[in-house]
Amino acid sequence: MSSAASLPEVGDLVVATVTKVVDYGAYVSLDEYDAAEGLLHISEIATTWVKNIRMHVREGQKLVLKVLRVNVQRGQVDLSLRRVSGREKTDKMVEWKKVKKADSIVKGAGERLKADNETIEKIRTAIYEKFDNPYDAFEEALVEGEEIFSKLGFTPEWAHTLTEIARSKVKLERARMRATVELTCQKSDGIEAIKSSLKSAKKIRKGKGTTIHVYTLGAPKYRIEVTTTKGYEEAENVLNSAVQEALNSIKTLGGEGRKAT
Repeated sequence: MSSAASLPEVGDLVVATVTKVVDYGAYVSLDEYDAAEGLLHISEIATTWVKNIRMHVREGQKLVLKVLRVNVQRGQVDLSLRRVSGREKTDKMVEWKKVKKADSIVKGAGERLKADNETIEKIRTAIYEKFDNPYDAFEEALVEGEEIFSKLGFTPEWAHTLTEIARSKVKLERARMRATVELTCQKSDGIEAIKSSLKSAKKIRKGKGTTIHVYTLGAPKYRIEVTTTKGYEEAENVLNSAVQEALNSIKTLGGEGRKAT
């Protein structure tokens, strides 16, 4: 996603600010596209009949809209509000706010380093080109270190300053998932076999920012919990791998295991 793009594409979700309300709709400026203008027709405001448009939109209001049509020659963008789901609105606003925060970090670093606007824009562009959402770069920097920016070719001063400012502005979002397994082993060393299986689950390969904890719920039930800064998909993948490792290990050691429901 880049605010440097001139116009969005059909189907995109955009954040817009209402600039003018008229009887047939509302004109908006597209916040992510150099304030390009768009039109939200009254027929695309709600799923029901709109008697008074000003009961639904007002000047200065921020909206998440879906792009219906784009006329590049005229620079005209037709938009819809009624075709945006509640979940889409929430996700888009979260994404947009993260982009704004990322921009503020770059700007703050530029001011601290007394960089000119051209240099600041080059730094910003490099981050946009590497990451789908520039905010991700700063989350990674908090986990991996400032070498994230060194790999982009930034000077040590820029890499250090960006990371330092990110520490005060970025809050890592931790995803947590857990599962319960039942492990049994009737052999004389069965308890040690179970302990070994759980240790194997904890030692599976995982990236920085991800931890695995194992708790007993009372034999034969044990809980495996994964916490990560890399999102719920990563948490689920690591959890599945840890559970499978525990089940495979206990079987190899002569016991039995299953994932509890």
